[in-house]
Amino acid sequence: MNIIWVGGPRSRCRSIDLKCRRVRWLAGLSAGLLTIAILGMGVLIGRQFGGPASGPSIAELEALRQQLLEQQAQIDDTESRARHEIDALAIQLGDLMAQAARLNALGQRLTRMGKLEEGEFDFSTAPGVGGPEPQRPVEGEFLSSDFTASLDQLRNQFEQQAEQLGVLETLLLDRDLEATFMPAGMPVRTGFLSSSFGTRIDPFTGKPDFHAGIDFNGPRGSDILSVASGVVVFAGRHPAYGNLIEIDHGNGYSTRYAHNDRNLVKVGDVVQGGQLIAKMGSTGRATGSHLHFEVWQDGKPVNPRKFVSAMR
Repeated sequence: MNIIWVGGPRSRCRSIDLKCRRVRWLAGLSAGLLTIAILGMGVLIGRQFGGPASGPSIAELEALRQQLLEQQAQIDDTESRARHEIDALAIQLGDLMAQAARLNALGQRLTRMGKLEEGEFDFSTAPGVGGPEPQRPVEGEFLSSDFTASLDQLRNQFEQQAEQLGVLETLLLDRDLEATFMPAGMPVRTGFLSSSFGTRIDPFTGKPDFHAGIDFNGPRGSDILSVASGVVVFAGRHPAYGNLIEIDHGNGYSTRYAHNDRNLVKVGDVVQGGQLIAKMGSTGRATGSHLHFEVWQDGKPVNPRKFVSAMR
């Protein structure tokens, strides 16, 4: 195979025989040099664009990978703590629900113990309340909506039961106070009823007269007891009653204890129901040792029999 090389107008044509060993050697040498040159340029280009940047890029990737591992570890730790806190809250929720059941049972027992009339107090319904809407801060959304709803429902239940127990406690306290200051029971430890309330024959004149109380006959020095709690408003000598004690019990009620041999309390003393206040005698307008006992309501004497018959 020959290659013809055409020169200019005045030059002659030349031909090269590719089969010539010399030509083939020169062609191989040229190809080898070209290959070496290309490889050299590739190395230079690699060093220029790849070599210097390869070190920092790997370091940056390694640092980024390390940061990702640290963030993943933090996420795992946060998730673990969150699960632990949720488990603890779930235990607390169970305890609160058990406490709510105990409060409900307690309220029902108090209702029965208080012997409340049917419909007077219903522990199963909330008492009527009102007022402006409170301004509450926005709560976080960390817990699930179902769990938060359960806590809110339980919190409302506790608030409702607390209000109910407060109303029930007030009602029972009012009843206790009313019972404490309501005249009831016997004003003497021993003795018998010797004269009733109302119109009777006066033992001194023999004529019909109104008897404003009831009489208990008994030996001199027998105990005289207050039939209810109250404040002593009179303790002294009276022309007809002799040694007299009057106790104000509030709510329009007062009691009188007359013909005492001795008064054991003085004006201003606070006495309790069943407390010893005097000794039986026959002072004043009396035919013998006895207690004249009166109950006044709203400024008028009433029959003490129903109060004496009542048990405290």
